Amino acid sequence: MNILDFKKKKEAAEKICMITCYDYTSARILSNTLIDCILVGDSLAMTMYGFQNTLSATLTMMQLHTGAVSRGAPNKFIITDLPFLSFRKSLSKTVSAAETLIRNGAQALKIEGAAGNLKIIRHLVESGVPMMGHLGFTMQYMHTLGNTIVQGKTEAHAKRLQEEALLLQDAGCFAVVLECMPTQLAKTISENLIIPTIGIGAGPHTDGQVLVFQDVLGLNIDFKPKFVKNFTDGYAQHKQSLDAFAHAIKLGVFPQDENCYQSS
Repeated sequence: MNILDFKKKKEAAEKICMITCYDYTSARILSNTLIDCILVGDSLAMTMYGFQNTLSATLTMMQLHTGAVSRGAPNKFIITDLPFLSFRKSLSKTVSAAETLIRNGAQALKIEGAAGNLKIIRHLVESGVPMMGHLGFTMQYMHTLGNTIVQGKTEAHAKRLQEEALLLQDAGCFAVVLECMPTQLAKTISENLIIPTIGIGAGPHTDGQVLVFQDVLGLNIDFKPKFVKNFTDGYAQHKQSLDAFAHAIKLGVFPQDENCYQSS
């Protein structure tokens, strides 16, 4: 998949499948799947490092994980999040951050919010960096959103999100993530755009869907928001395998001869 295929899939009414992934081993698995594209999300601060939110993700973190994912899945289209405030320090520093991530394997970048970001998006697109937008619940703005997760419930807010989606499209974004908003609003936004929308907690009418690798595989047992669906019980499977390993050691049946080196 390349940048031109996103719009082609929307025009053909073919759903886009995106997975958020952070590491080489997981990316290697994804490289042999039907998944269209990979997002190296700033949610790695939570999933991989145990922080409470995404604000702790740094450019260095994003750089290292982007490199790992790109080496594990060189055949997939990879998008990386610009982390908190990395695109707000100055235009020069924003371009440097974008350059770092692109040079480490990202083929596109994702930016949260529209207000104040349109000039940045245009500049990066004109500089050769494909940009994906992100509207609805944007965790980088969590301190201004308060405890409200679902966005666009009121008529005024819904109208603003529709307007911002069009602004992101006009600024040059090739796609927009819609997170945690009413189904009908996401449907309306998707129908009004010529670029595809990718939903997470935004209902079935977006042009694609995204979930985190660990959530799809049922590995995050303490994280189960409404929009997450586990497609297997990965936690139980991993636990069973690790317990079997431990039992084999305690019983003295591992390692066996085939696992050992012999002298000549």
